[in-house]
Amino acid sequence: MRKVALLLIVLLGVVHFATVSRCEDDVAENKETTDDEDSDSEDEEDEDDDTEVKEENGVLVLNDNNFDTFMEGKDTVLVEFYAPWCGHCKQFAPEYEKIAQTLKENDPPIPVAKVDATVASQVASKFEVSGYPTIKILKNGQPVDYDGDRTEKAIVERVKEVAQPDWKPPPEATLVLTKDNFDETVNNADIILVEFYAPWCGHCKRLAPEYEKAAKELSQRTPPIPLAKVDATVEDEIASRFEVTGYPTLKIFRKGKMFDYNGPREKYGIVEYMGEQAGPPSKQVQAVKQVQELIKDGDDAVIVGVFADEQDAAYEIYIEACNALREDFTFRHSFSPEVSKLLKATPGQVVIAQPEKFHSKYEPSSHALTVKESTTVSEVQEFFKKHMIPLVGHRKPSNGDKRYNKRPLVVVYYGVDFSFDYRKTTQFWRSKVLEVAKDFPEYTFAIADEEDYAEELKSLGLSESGEEVNVGIMADGGKKFAMEPEEFDSEVLSDFVRAFKKGKLKPIIKSQPVPKNNKGPVKVVVGKTFDDIVMDTKKDVLIEFYAPWCGHCKKLEPDYIALGKKYKGEKNLVIAKMDATANDVPNESYKVEGFPTIYFAPSNSKQSPIKFEGGDRTVEGFSKFLEEHATKLSQKRDEL
Repeated sequence: MRKVALLLIVLLGVVHFATVSRCEDDVAENKETTDDEDSDSEDEEDEDDDTEVKEENGVLVLNDNNFDTFMEGKDTVLVEFYAPWCGHCKQFAPEYEKIAQTLKENDPPIPVAKVDATVASQVASKFEVSGYPTIKILKNGQPVDYDGDRTEKAIVERVKEVAQPDWKPPPEATLVLTKDNFDETVNNADIILVEFYAPWCGHCKRLAPEYEKAAKELSQRTPPIPLAKVDATVEDEIASRFEVTGYPTLKIFRKGKMFDYNGPREKYGIVEYMGEQAGPPSKQVQAVKQVQELIKDGDDAVIVGVFADEQDAAYEIYIEACNALREDFTFRHSFSPEVSKLLKATPGQVVIAQPEKFHSKYEPSSHALTVKESTTVSEVQEFFKKHMIPLVGHRKPSNGDKRYNKRPLVVVYYGVDFSFDYRKTTQFWRSKVLEVAKDFPEYTFAIADEEDYAEELKSLGLSESGEEVNVGIMADGGKKFAMEPEEFDSEVLSDFVRAFKKGKLKPIIKSQPVPKNNKGPVKVVVGKTFDDIVMDTKKDVLIEFYAPWCGHCKKLEPDYIALGKKYKGEKNLVIAKMDATANDVPNESYKVEGFPTIYFAPSNSKQSPIKFEGGDRTVEGFSKFLEEHATKLSQKRDEL
């Protein structure tokens, strides 16, 4: 009996334990279910919260989903666009919270909000946010840029000003020109910058706020420098008159005469550049010592106009000639008899004097032009260009494009250094070049430092020549010729130049292998076949210069192949492409400055290709371009 009773007690204990365990499991399961439901509920709330406007330290948090809804009916709202990682934004945060508190206490309160521009990309894009923090005051939903100090006092003061019921945005500082006021405006302006734009152009939209800011600042100068704009899609006659082919195109006008704008495209750069352009193109020199120092130690030719006074007719012609070339040369003028005496000139003459380092027995050290009332501006400018470089000058990266752009150009590379310790060696090799240059006046000669032009030497195949002095010739059409490495002497150089003149040299061309099968819809061009295919005067050629890594080029490829298929039946039209990273483009008329670059080479004008600059890189867009410019297009074409 005892055993039975003990067994019953054990069984009852097991049953009780199992019941308790099951209850605990049920509770745990119920708790997990509840937790899951709570979690789902929280997730749903989080999703709902995306449209709910939250507040952080008094600042409202806006995003893509709640921005527009929040702005409805709001008169004035201050908004900061920030990035979480931005140091300036973190530094500004405490000040911005103070601003929020101050404007909250305003009567009526003015909302202060912030937008994480790295997340709310739609809103950031809408307001063209490109830097952090960007502060904008929204007046009835329209943005008012804020460019003042990032202090509570300055920002609150500006926001309260904009919040006034009678506040209106100031008129644009940028003048709007049309056919009705264009000529009158530019003809009467001493200087004016004009932007030709298209409303749909992305680059124009990015330029617009910077251009307006620059216009505002320059309008406050004494005298003011006006900035203007022309919608080239509407005022097509004006755009055509000034050969506007891309957007935005900026031009400077002085009393109606047009000059290229080569300056920056942001506020401070535009302001600085136009400030310089508004000044006189020539600086007055009064002391003889100034000119003496320039001739003794200078690197560039010294141009000085000598005149009786500012009323001198020759002076006016000189200044006008200087205006168009002010970015290429440094001009000076003097009314001093002492300066005239130093330069051995009389009033009304312009003198170009070479620095002492470039003097030689084969050429005069200076040239003079007498400016008469009958002398034209172009004659003065031609004088500048003709005598700016010596018989053998120093070609450098800083002057190569402006001074040494004439072809053929004979370049002698070595360790060029005019400092005191190395001047003798530099002049020793230069004297060898002078002996040859005097016999070939039709060519331009220059010396160049081998380190400055390491890449050019490499392209000539001379970087590992082992010689102290190397020579290359840059010829017309982008062709390059290299002298076989051997010990340098004037006779060796003379033989090389004479061989080039007789056409006995073969050009150096970087090229991929010539394709064995080139019968696809898009013909592949390499360096060695450029002349045979692109410069073929029997055919029109559309050539795309691309880079294998270029995303825009990859995106273009399907349309470009389709274009090739469409016109494959045209025997006198070639659709072609060339990898410009692996091949030389042996013609300077086809400049590649970005990818893809596309040119149309007409059969009757190969040296003047037409650059495709339209935004429509589709089969239809290219077809329209081809049909507009083609010289040999037949009426029957294979359709897609």
